[in-house]
Amino acid sequence: MNGFPEIAMVIVAAGQGTRLGGTPKQYRLLAGKPLLAHALAHAGVNGHVSRLVTVIHPEAEDAYRDAATASGIASGRLAFAHGGETRQASVRNGLESLAKAGFDAEGIVLIHDAARPFLPEATLLALAIAAARNGAAIPVLPVADTLAQLDSAGNLAGTIDRAKARIVQTPQAFRFGLILDAHRKAAAEKREDFTDDAGLATAYGQIVASVPGDAALFKVTEAADFARAERHLGAGAEIRTGLGYDVHAFDDGDHLWLGGVKIAHSRKLSGHSDADPVLHALTDALLGTIGDGDIGMHFPPSDPQWKGAPSHLFLADAARRVATRGGRIVSVDCTVICERPKIGPHRVAMQAAIGAVLGLGPERIGIKATTSEKLGFTGREEGIAAMAVASVAF
Repeated sequence: MNGFPEIAMVIVAAGQGTRLGGTPKQYRLLAGKPLLAHALAHAGVNGHVSRLVTVIHPEAEDAYRDAATASGIASGRLAFAHGGETRQASVRNGLESLAKAGFDAEGIVLIHDAARPFLPEATLLALAIAAARNGAAIPVLPVADTLAQLDSAGNLAGTIDRAKARIVQTPQAFRFGLILDAHRKAAAEKREDFTDDAGLATAYGQIVASVPGDAALFKVTEAADFARAERHLGAGAEIRTGLGYDVHAFDDGDHLWLGGVKIAHSRKLSGHSDADPVLHALTDALLGTIGDGDIGMHFPPSDPQWKGAPSHLFLADAARRVATRGGRIVSVDCTVICERPKIGPHRVAMQAAIGAVLGLGPERIGIKATTSEKLGFTGREEGIAAMAVASVAF
């Protein structure tokens, strides 16, 4: 895009809404990464946007930094500003941050919501071009359903011509000086009643063009939307499968580690680290999806720094390697082979421990157990074995 104005983006992520309970939705995990990380990644992956300013709640700086790191976008292109009392005030703070950084008034700024994480490149470019030509542009979708008009009692009073109606999405694109001036005028007049930036720009005399929107720009609000987002991420993905197997012998002791859980037992498992065969097998399964050797290659037992180390460190490293290669862990499954201890009472705790490392819910973590009918070394209770499989989308 040589000769084209510089493009920046303001991503609004200052809300503290807990409609879904607990963590604000922009920091909830989607496929192991915060929702905001996906929004940043899709906005910045192709390099068209030179600066991405995220407007955050003042108490969310640590959560923002985690999301920014998970996005994979170079930190030099990222910045944040604190939000205000309203969305309109938050956007204004983001714009003022760009102005303070010297962003050109003729540049193009796209104002986006973190809750719409999947920005197609074609839509981004169409908006930027339309804004450069017209001063402002929005993405719109046609309305497929009949639009009803209701009376005060909630009864049908008529219908609205859907041929002229459109669903408005974000990002909305503007010449920077134009939208900054409109926001400053609205603030000076103490007008905080605008539901979006296109409406604000229109109120101050700007004609707003439209470009075709995209169904991928759906808004993630309810629990069902997160499920839809998971399906969207998996659509068309290449799925790779990795296998892992590990064995540890028993030794004198009073507890052992399985699946990241400390379990009281008459003996412990022998190994250079904490000898957790479940996490070791899972580590190898993940490494198998990217052809990156095995646990012994990355954490050799000859290295004293790993003596007694907790195995969740190895699993986390494997997950990091997968993410660096562009992989998204879909699910993992493990079978423990032993006569004792019984695995059932510890299954939920194992799922929680593994999920905390991999960013997966329990429905994506299989923990099963079987005996070997008193046959072989596991049947003689000489040790415990574990087999694991990992599915990763690329």
